[in-house]
Order: sequence, then C-alpha cells, then structure tokens
Amino acid sequence: MLITKASLISQLVPPLDAQLGTELIDEFVSLERRYIQREWEPTQLDGGQFCELLGRIIYHLDSGNLNRGKEFEECEKYVKNEQVPHSLNRRDALHLMMVLRTAYKFRSQRGAVHISPTYKPNHMDSKFVVDAVRWAFAEALRMFWSGDREKVASAIRELLQFDVPAIGRFEDNLIIVQRTDLAAEEEILVMLHYAGESGFSRRELGKYVKHPASTITRAIDKLESSAIREIVQLPSTGNYRMTDLGSKRIREKLADKLLTM
Repeated sequence: MLITKASLISQLVPPLDAQLGTELIDEFVSLERRYIQREWEPTQLDGGQFCELLGRIIYHLDSGNLNRGKEFEECEKYVKNEQVPHSLNRRDALHLMMVLRTAYKFRSQRGAVHISPTYKPNHMDSKFVVDAVRWAFAEALRMFWSGDREKVASAIRELLQFDVPAIGRFEDNLIIVQRTDLAAEEEILVMLHYAGESGFSRRELGKYVKHPASTITRAIDKLESSAIREIVQLPSTGNYRMTDLGSKRIREKLADKLLTM
C-alpha cells in the first residue's frame, strides 16, 4: 500500500512540530518536482527554504525552544555552541547542520565561474543542492522517524509518488491519469511511477489505464521486453513496477506528462 502524506507526517509528529514538519515535506516534494521538470533556479530556491525549515526543526529539538521564524544562521549558531545545553546527539546534529549550511550558502553565494562553457551550470548547481537536500532529509528521517526503521528507506523513495499532479484518486478504488494525450506505454509508466515500490498488478493496470485490454497487454510486453526493460514483474507479488530505466524515461522524456493538462 502506498505511503500517504498524512501517514508520513504521523511518523514524524511528534517529535517534529506539526507545522514545521508539514512545511518541510511540502518543500522537499516541491524541490523534487521542479528538479524533474528542469526548473533549475526554482529548485535551488526550494533547496534554500528546505534548509531553513530543517534548521529550525533541529534548533527546536536541540534547544527545546520552538521558533518557526528563526533565521538559519541563528539556528546553526546554537547547535554549534558547546556552552549551551543540547538534547540531540552532538555528532548527528553537527553533521546535519554542516550539510545544510553548505547547501544553503552555496545556493545564495554561487559565483559566475563554472567548469566549462559547454556544460549547463544551472543543472550542475541544482543537482548539488538536490543531492544535499536528499541526504539531509534521509538523515532527518533516520533521526526522528518513530515507526519501523526498516520502512524509512522505502518512505523516502515513495514520498514523491503520491504527489503526481496528473494522477487523480477518487474514493479508495479508482485511480486515473487525468490526461488524454498519453499512449498506453506512457500511461502505464506514469501509473507505476505513482505506485512506487509496491507496483500494480495486471488487473489494477487494466482497471486504471484507460486503453483497451489488448493495447495494455502489448504495451506491458514491450516495456518488459529485453530491448526496453523499463518495467519488471516482481516474483514475490506478481505486481509490475518501474526499473531504473523506466525512472530515467520519466525524468528525461515524460516529466511534463506528470502534470495535468
């Protein structure tokens, strides 16, 4: 079953403040969505806001004082100060703040000189910020997740799946792609992107993908073929899920198809 935003927040609040925790997840999802859509500058803006929010969360849990508007530099100063009381593990908190500071300052102070005039510097800068934010978010989940620790990695990977704007979920058993311009292959990939690690069964794909059954079967066979290998059938459940090649196609060729018309 797909993780939902509400269930994710429920594993983090408490100890996280509900408002800061919700805003942090929203910012992470926004950053990832903008990155996959190649919006380099907005990606870096979201990265900075993510760092500010996580900095406030770390300050709150380390000091015991909740301040939803505290400046990042003030949060960092407290965490690094050895003369004040701390509640968090010192090594974990300091490592996390160092990574946040690097991403936060890099984003705001990046110069005009880049490696090569033929390379896309905005892409390079955005990738650095995104990777730093991904690590910081994973570390925060590791530190503050109250549920089964074995599910943390899965939660991180599935976090984006429930936020595909093109997917509409109506009641519990009706999921559709809210676009009419997708070929069967594309609609299956968008559905499996949404499905995350658990994937969908052939029956579910037949129910959710709005193409004739024979067309869906041919599309699945093609996507699963040795020449394409963008989906795979899981031995344990029989469900289909995307491979890394399928994810690559989503990122590079179908990112705009994740949006509504």
